[in-house]
Amino acid sequence: MSQSDIQYTKLRWILTIAGLVLYVADICTDIVLALKYFQEEHYVWSGLTLAFVLMGLLVTQIFSYSWYWDDLNDTFTNPEGKSTISGMSKDRLTVLHLFGMGIFTRYYHLLQKGFSVVWTASNSYMVEETRDVHQKLFGLATDLSMLKLFEAFLESVPQLLLQLYILLDQKEVSVMRCLSMVFSFFNIAWALVDYRRCLRRSLPQIQEMPSGLPTLIYLLYKLFTITSLILSYSLLLRLSTYSTIALTIIWLVATIWTHFLQTNFCTTRKLEFLYRAVIGFILTFTFFNVKGQDTKMEMTAYYFFYCLINITAPTLLALLRPELQTAMFLLTVSGLILGGSVLGLVCLMSYYVFLHPRGKIQEADEVDGLAKEKDTTRRIRKFLQP
Repeated sequence: MSQSDIQYTKLRWILTIAGLVLYVADICTDIVLALKYFQEEHYVWSGLTLAFVLMGLLVTQIFSYSWYWDDLNDTFTNPEGKSTISGMSKDRLTVLHLFGMGIFTRYYHLLQKGFSVVWTASNSYMVEETRDVHQKLFGLATDLSMLKLFEAFLESVPQLLLQLYILLDQKEVSVMRCLSMVFSFFNIAWALVDYRRCLRRSLPQIQEMPSGLPTLIYLLYKLFTITSLILSYSLLLRLSTYSTIALTIIWLVATIWTHFLQTNFCTTRKLEFLYRAVIGFILTFTFFNVKGQDTKMEMTAYYFFYCLINITAPTLLALLRPELQTAMFLLTVSGLILGGSVLGLVCLMSYYVFLHPRGKIQEADEVDGLAKEKDTTRRIRKFLQP
């Protein structure tokens, strides 16, 4: 990876602010929508809308706090055994995360340190020192992007599914509901691209893919496949609310498969089980490489199942709800599912055949580590692989 590849630029700093704005807007519109449902006496919808917000916040606080704690106790990231990290004591960390400020704390530190490097730093750094500084910034950005990925799939994705179900059920267009769906969609898109680019740039042994067409094709592949699957799930829920049982089974199967892979991402067994449950939830909506291994067979099986769901959902609704066969919404949604499935799979094949960067992560010795391995890579190299 060349020197220019790991530069944490001014544009990257500005885009971090854009990501923060999207994150806040997504949460705020969902909270306002939950209050609106409550005023309209739709208590179940209000409760579910708020529950997804709280679920995303809770899980991200747990992992954020755990990672801060790991960094404090890790001799690689804290060789001097300091009782503070990023100027924060353990007690302050605990209070901030109890009040749901974990991600905002990480945004603050990333923006603060990034500002001092890209806007105010002088050119007095040696080349190797500059590389280390920018590498650490990308390490902070990657930790944050992983948390944002968790939040997107635990809050934004189910929120989008819920609001689509309500829209199909009521057939009424609400401005606040549309805003909630739009911000959820953009938050998902941002989280996917930001995570992919931050992860690859924070690992020195992995070749970075340039922005432009490759990033666009990757984003389209993810958005088309995720959106078509969410639409299929919404049709199944429209057919019967008992379809939630089927979705739960899919999540359990994905979680069990993740457990079978014996992931070792977390430092404690309990947290590892939570991590596997979260990954199972992500796999319910899209495919990720859980352990950074060759997954051609697993991906093929996953997208075969994906196609099966996308064919079955509109077919069952047409057969079991004949009064909807000529309904405009069924034809529209079915067309979106079919089009999204085809375009998503085309983008998937184009990305992995022609545009995917080649190169493997060089495994470090657990004791000595790589000669040039940065402290941040010890956790980051175990993150989900795009």
